[in-house]
Amino acid sequence: MSAEDLEKYETEMELQLYREYRDVLGLFGYVVETERRFYLTNSVDLQVRSVDNGEVFFEVTMQDAWVWDMYRPARFVKNVRVVTFKDVNVEELAKSDFEPPSDQ
Repeated sequence: MSAEDLEKYETEMELQLYREYRDVLGLFGYVVETERRFYLTNSVDLQVRSVDNGEVFFEVTMQDAWVWDMYRPARFVKNVRVVTFKDVNVEELAKSDFEPPSDQ
């Protein structure tokens, strides 16, 4: 497989992933971004934790999530738990975010 073939394959996989994302977006109420992953979910709990030396970390748990990862064979997951020292972004999706643009 040439480098060009590999690049074409990865481009096709990214396009397929974007189409899947677009198709499932309306099923979820929250977007969760971590350093390593992007999730769509209906249930998210973010807890700020600290250890004895004063360092702070985040523990995120989600149920019924979809993971943006083109290398995962199954992107729907029942339960997710993420522990990270990096930033976590949680956004509630507004219903208007789901509406496709009008043809007018």
